[in-house]
Formats: sequence, structure tokens, C-alpha cells
Amino acid sequence: MRHLFMMAAAIASVTGCATAGGERGGISEKAAAKLAEFERTGDIKSCVNIRSISQMTALDDRHFLVRTGANDYYLNEISGRCAGASNGFNRIQYSTSISQLCRNEIITIVENSTGFTAGSCGLSGFERLDKKPSE
Repeated sequence: MRHLFMMAAAIASVTGCATAGGERGGISEKAAAKLAEFERTGDIKSCVNIRSISQMTALDDRHFLVRTGANDYYLNEISGRCAGASNGFNRIQYSTSISQLCRNEIITIVENSTGFTAGSCGLSGFERLDKKPSE
């Protein structure tokens, strides 16, 4: 049985999209600011259960924040670029034949108003993040 899942990408203004001038060391300023809220653990899972995914947000065209359950977070940092992922007018779509979203699964970025594909990319491992305590 094939499952088709669509996740809305985080709403971002067009000016908030990553550009060559807005990136440092392969990460956009927007992604770096969001990731500053977390500690990277180095604990990487190959898969996450689809039913536990409550949100998948494109921080930029390389970094995806995956929220599972109420407060569990994972970072999926792809090696290339997923064109259009951070555009707030696009959505993230994926299809899998199992109940998990895994490394090497292809996600597709779809333009909401036309349904045209803006880009696609293969996922990497899911690194568990710990939320930093609020100050």
C-alpha cells in the first residue's frame, strides 16, 4: 500500500529565501538562527516513523527541521540543494511504500498554485536535536 503525504513548507517571504550572499559555510542565516535554538546531538537515525511526523519545515534549500510528536526534533541536512524548498509558496511532498521516511527517500518541492515540480532531492540521515532551555 503506497502512502502519499504532503507537508506544507514553512511560510517564508520571498526575500527570506537563501541566497549566495545570505549563506555562511553552507547554511543560510535564517537556518542558522533557527538551529541556534537547539543542540546538535550527533545521534543520527536512518528513518523516522511517518505517523509521528507533525511538521517538516524547510529552513533553507539544504536544511529541513522535522518535528515528531510534541517536542522531538530532527535535522535533515542534504548534501546538495533542494531548489525551491524554502519558498513559502511551495510544499514538500513525498511518497513511500513503508510507514517510515528514510535516508535516500526523494522529496519533491511542488508549487502550490500550479502543481508544477520546483525541485526534488534525496534525504540524508535524521540527526536528533535537543531543544535548548529558554533563558
